[in-house]
Amino acid sequence: MKYRHIWILLFGLALPVQADWDSDKGCLSCHQGIEQFSDIPGMDFLSCTDCHQGNPTATDQTTAHNGMWANPTDLRVVEETCGSCHADEVAKARTSIHATMAGVISGTRYDFGAQGKDALYATYDVKALHDDLPPGTVAELKQLPSYDPTKPESATNSIGDDYLRNQCLRCHIWSDGHQRDGDYRASGCAACHVEYSNAGTYEGNDAAIDKSEKDRPRFHRMTRTPGVDQCQHCHNRGARTGTSYKGMMESDGYGTPFTESGDKQGKLHGKHYNFLQADLHFDAGLSCIDCHTKDEMHGDGYLYEKKHNAVEVRCETCHGTNEAPATLKTIRGNPMDHLQRDGDRITLTTKADGKVLEVPQLAGAELSAEGKAAMVQIPAHMEKLECHACHTAWAPQCYGCHAKQDISKPSGDWLLGSSDDPSQASNKGNREANAFSWQESRSYVRWEMPALGVNSRGKVSTFIPGCQVILTQMDGENAVLNNHTYTTVDGTSGLAHNPVFAHTTSKQARTCEECHTNPKVWGLGSGVYDMSANFPDGEAPVPFELERFVDEEGNALQATNHKGARPFNKEELDNIRRVGSCLACHGSDEMPNDGQAPNDATHNAVLRKMLEE
Repeated sequence: MKYRHIWILLFGLALPVQADWDSDKGCLSCHQGIEQFSDIPGMDFLSCTDCHQGNPTATDQTTAHNGMWANPTDLRVVEETCGSCHADEVAKARTSIHATMAGVISGTRYDFGAQGKDALYATYDVKALHDDLPPGTVAELKQLPSYDPTKPESATNSIGDDYLRNQCLRCHIWSDGHQRDGDYRASGCAACHVEYSNAGTYEGNDAAIDKSEKDRPRFHRMTRTPGVDQCQHCHNRGARTGTSYKGMMESDGYGTPFTESGDKQGKLHGKHYNFLQADLHFDAGLSCIDCHTKDEMHGDGYLYEKKHNAVEVRCETCHGTNEAPATLKTIRGNPMDHLQRDGDRITLTTKADGKVLEVPQLAGAELSAEGKAAMVQIPAHMEKLECHACHTAWAPQCYGCHAKQDISKPSGDWLLGSSDDPSQASNKGNREANAFSWQESRSYVRWEMPALGVNSRGKVSTFIPGCQVILTQMDGENAVLNNHTYTTVDGTSGLAHNPVFAHTTSKQARTCEECHTNPKVWGLGSGVYDMSANFPDGEAPVPFELERFVDEEGNALQATNHKGARPFNKEELDNIRRVGSCLACHGSDEMPNDGQAPNDATHNAVLRKMLEE
């Protein structure tokens, strides 16, 4: 029965009463009060069995659920459900970075010395839907190999492949989420479009669902506007952009702040968190979908090698440049329909709640003295730096991932599962023991004064530790490898630092002194962490501190698994230091007032006088 409204007269007022939207009365005899999945025209008539299959005339649960799909949006069955109307979106979704995980896979394998920086593998075999290959895309990807410990390590038999299959690849839309607080979600289209609470419990009115049972959506309802928490169910590892956006930084396990009862707060994503400054866009009310486009999220048919290749928005997309206002289009020319221009004024209407926000424009903006110095008096900043190089307030820095694999303990594989219900094959409990057990720990964490380097666009960018794996491989009680690190095919250490947009944007920029006088920011390390002290025999896994990813001569010490990205070279380091030397006298407070001698002779005379004194 198609959804409709019936109007009745109550106390002289006409009130809408929702009629039964489902013709499968057998389902509703148990699932009384269940929410209509969608009231969008074209979907409002769908019955339970249109999506879930099963037997609507049965009088017992076993018969009713026979042949039922628990999640009709799972990519294994979606062509018969969502794909019957949205075939193009479903096909593109399989090519999206959310489905392939191509960047995580290629980066990890590069750090493990198993391949170069080209993307070769994905979660499953997939081909691009287009014949042309823009930069940063490939024609096809093969499924990631499995690791066999009885064979030598090689390009097709890497321990890193097992690490990915057992740990890292729990976050892709072929898979259900990790079943713990903060990570609950479904697979397929529902990974984004059906919201889960952090607790993973049902909050709706279906009488047949236990509200204390975990791994349930909040409501039996589709959303077109998933919120930040939904994105955070995956984006809490790696670059950690989901948690950082809300100002959440992993603690070392203390679990503060305490609850009202004095107990420690429970873990989220398997970790405790400190709460730092949130991104100014989050504070303003923007969700992830207010910046990131449908093509980025759903896929556009191209197989992108890295996440940054798929992203089509820049700060300039909304804020323009010093010379010109925003074009209201992405770098691929797609319109940002929720941005509007009214004369010199540009507004953004948030997709979730329709809040209208004014978007500041750089062109013609009234800059602070510091902003004028950085953005006008030194035009090279605007030419050579990403906006976030200066406006990133902090960044998560997780150093030294000690990863232990035990090949005597078969464990679940996020890419291989089986179930009588194909839509549940990727559920954590249905994974096949095709991988091995892993445990992770780390050396230390930081958030302050993130390092800088050059990204794949040739611009100065924030850098954070990537996959810094120090591997111990066990076979029961016997150590096969102990605190082992890899060397990449390019000859650097397999420990990595990579460029990132940290999603911790602040209106207050970093100071001139922070970037021009601090060796940690240059990638040279702080000189504080002595790794050798942890190894009494003097055999530290690497001969450098974990914060240090370049030496004073500009030689890369750690891996950077983005094509074209690198630490500063010697010339750049010298130029940065030279400015730092000047700042000893010409502090950032003086820079806006020019702070320059009228000519070289006067400047030299001042220097001589200082040296004589």
